[in-house]
Amino acid sequence: MSLGIALMGLLVGFLVGLTGVGGAALLTPVLIMVGIQPSIAVGTDLVYNSITKLFGVIQHWRQKTINFTLMKYLAIGSVPSAVVAIGMLQVFESTFHNSEHIIKIALGYVLLLVAAAILIKTFFDKKIRPNRWQVRPIEEKRGLTIFIGALFGFIVGLTSIGSGSLFALAMLYLYRLKGSELVGTDIAHAFLLVTVSGLLHMNAGSVNYMLVGNLLIGSIPGVLIGSTLSSKVPTKPLRTIISTVIIFSAIKLIG
Repeated sequence: MSLGIALMGLLVGFLVGLTGVGGAALLTPVLIMVGIQPSIAVGTDLVYNSITKLFGVIQHWRQKTINFTLMKYLAIGSVPSAVVAIGMLQVFESTFHNSEHIIKIALGYVLLLVAAAILIKTFFDKKIRPNRWQVRPIEEKRGLTIFIGALFGFIVGLTSIGSGSLFALAMLYLYRLKGSELVGTDIAHAFLLVTVSGLLHMNAGSVNYMLVGNLLIGSIPGVLIGSTLSSKVPTKPLRTIISTVIIFSAIKLIG
């Protein structure tokens, strides 16, 4: 066991449990900055994410807080789009040998989007008023939902980031869901998306299984501790600080 990686997992898990911020936005850039190859960092994070989200899916399944209709339409767009993104990376690597550079730059720009999404959700979610999109039934927004899935699914396949934060923001603005249902649907869809993407990265050989195991050793207790303390700690300042850190990470990756 690598103590350093386990402690990294502990810290990331703790912050995820404490603030609800997606772990991929914290973990993937850190892995790259400590010397992990970008494609390995992305593939490893997807597999790690799949395992951690499984526990959340089981809990929300029991609570019946998953909107399967919305999840279905998001997945119709997101899963094929993620497959295309991963396939595109493999083509670029075999043809131009520059997929690592593409991942790194894409990751930087997506992190900026994620930081903005976190800040918007932190400071404006309670100010959102019902709009014409929210009141329409999901079946009437099928095309829009599939498009959102395709757009963000491509980003997740490319960078491993956004399966929670970007989709959650879209669901917050466009669909009328209870808070628990929004979280449950977001986690269930993210689990499906990152599992398929993770399997493709496994097939491509871009997953470090030892790294996954070490991260899980730290992150599982970290999430439990963070979740326990979340009701006792003001999360808005922490989310703001984390968003700032993510922005600086993004600038470093792009630069």
